[in-house]
Amino acid sequence: MFRFDPYSPAIDADPFPYYRTLRDDYPCFWCEEAGMWVYSRYADIVTALNDWQIYSSAKGNLVDELPNRAGNTLGTTDPPRHDRLRALIQKAVTKRALEHLIAPTEAFCNKHLDTLAGEKVFDFVGDYSSKVTVDLLFHLFAMPEEGRDLVRDKAVLMVQTDPATRKKSPEHIAAYEWMADFAANLVAERKKNPGEDLLSNFITAEIDGEQLKDREIQLTVTTLIMAGIESLSGFMSVMGLNLADHADARRALALDPSLIPDAMEESLRFNTSAQRFRRCLTRDVEAHGQLMKAGDFVMLAYGAGNRDERQFENPDIFDIARKPRGHLGFGGGVHACLGTSIARMACKIAFEELLKRYPDFTRVQEHLPWVPSSNFRSPMRLDLAVG
Repeated sequence: MFRFDPYSPAIDADPFPYYRTLRDDYPCFWCEEAGMWVYSRYADIVTALNDWQIYSSAKGNLVDELPNRAGNTLGTTDPPRHDRLRALIQKAVTKRALEHLIAPTEAFCNKHLDTLAGEKVFDFVGDYSSKVTVDLLFHLFAMPEEGRDLVRDKAVLMVQTDPATRKKSPEHIAAYEWMADFAANLVAERKKNPGEDLLSNFITAEIDGEQLKDREIQLTVTTLIMAGIESLSGFMSVMGLNLADHADARRALALDPSLIPDAMEESLRFNTSAQRFRRCLTRDVEAHGQLMKAGDFVMLAYGAGNRDERQFENPDIFDIARKPRGHLGFGGGVHACLGTSIARMACKIAFEELLKRYPDFTRVQEHLPWVPSSNFRSPMRLDLAVG
């Protein structure tokens, strides 16, 4: 009997054969381990993402949700409340603000690359992608210099799930509570001493005279730190892995950096770090001969949809010339990731600077350690040998 266990280390190591079986034979699959249905075909996932009235996010969007988060963040609310939150945050994240991040991001990348001078092997995650990401987030929110490693460690713990118990452990929940307290203190301090940073913009942003409540700002900042560190670092790390495993693509980017944006989109399709999120049904739905009941959760397997041959030709081939429009690497619908512009900017610069210094690199480990998570898939460590 076929089993799909999103907590399994085997799934972390290589989910794609399981995804193919799901798409071909069980497109609407009851996952006993997670206690929810699984959509694996691209068309079904897009339908769910575009129909928030039936596939609701209000009971949480993480496969294993954190306490008190559902209904209180941008990703865990439905319109009209979601639209209000999104509009206020979008007002704080302007194109002008993005342009001001380019020079600092270049500086962060080069600072960490400078420390690797002379090294034959380095950990792409620990030495580069996570450090650049944390630097960028601390700059965005004008957070104090101290404690960067601790914030990163707590953010990584927040997204993890215990593969033995198949749920969040007390350690994971404690990390979330620590981050929520950290964000609350940050908000309180910034209200007393506002500046030109993103957090100050959240606090002062208004639409029709309405501002975000302190609790909304706190949980939004908590989620953005978690998602920013894990999602952006994971995005970069998986792209680093993809380029390490595909020498022709890596050499092409080193020779012509203008190809990097298209390569980033293909990396998001081919091997996204955002693998699985959930929705809750507001009414009964029949799909592929299965009757799902109102109140049931549905797992949207983005990683499976991105390899669906019904949508993408030769989906198991990493092709940086593909231009995979409509990939699910940033989700979709009303809940499409709000930080896509920042993520694309940061990843582009990170690889431009990396490939200037290291046009050739290869993977050292045969078997990678993966972050144990029912939602995300990214290496905890990625050792690269550089020429």
